[in-house]
Amino acid sequence: MAFTRATGKHRAPSRLTRRSAQAAGIAALATTGVLGSLSSPALAADTEAAKVADTGLTQALSLDATLAEQIDAQAHAQQRQADEVAKAKAKAKAAAEAREKAAKAKAKAEAERKAEARAKEIREEKARAARAAERARLNAFHLPVAGSHVTTGYNAGGSLWSSGSHSGVDFRAASGSSVVAVGAGTVVEAGWGGAYGNNIVLRMADGTYTQYGHLSSIGVSVGQSVSSGQQIGLSGSTGNSTGPHLHFEARTTPDYGSDMDPVAYLRSHGLNV
Repeated sequence: MAFTRATGKHRAPSRLTRRSAQAAGIAALATTGVLGSLSSPALAADTEAAKVADTGLTQALSLDATLAEQIDAQAHAQQRQADEVAKAKAKAKAAAEAREKAAKAKAKAEAERKAEARAKEIREEKARAARAAERARLNAFHLPVAGSHVTTGYNAGGSLWSSGSHSGVDFRAASGSSVVAVGAGTVVEAGWGGAYGNNIVLRMADGTYTQYGHLSSIGVSVGQSVSSGQQIGLSGSTGNSTGPHLHFEARTTPDYGSDMDPVAYLRSHGLNV
């Protein structure tokens, strides 16, 4: 069964009606002088309501300000973080560039060091080659008269020699031909040698001795060091000689009688005789 609100005098007045009645009542009281004594509680209520409204607004403003500060602080923190990240990236980039630069400098220095080491090796190789060539030149043997040949062999017999045989070999040489040391050595005799005429005896680097006789002139002195191929005198026909030529001997000592085959001696030192 449905219930319906009764109409008429039992219905409660509306809010607008109540407020209108209140306003009319207040006006009436004001005309009778009663308002002064009754208005304080109403005003107090309105003031309190206003204070409540003001407090709510203040709280809202305060919340808004706090939120703004938080947002601003968060923005500042994010900016600082971004700045720190940027600084870190810049620092890392600078460090990488510095490492790359250092690596390039190290590689360049290493390349220069290797180039200098190689250049030094080349210089040393050239120096060694030059020394070896000089040693080879000094140790190389030469014919005592360039382009000559043997005319009288070793141990040839005949009345020309007091011992009955030839103690050396004779090389063809016109008077005044250049006579050279067959190898490097030291002069141990330079002067008149009796039957040998003007003669020179050298102590060779290997400890053997060589002798050059019948010279027309002598160009060295005792104690002098000579190199292989160095001119030591000129050929002639002094002493016991039948004409210009060079008498050449190879010996084990500087003295006569210690002779050995001069052709074999020269061949043992690489000469084609």
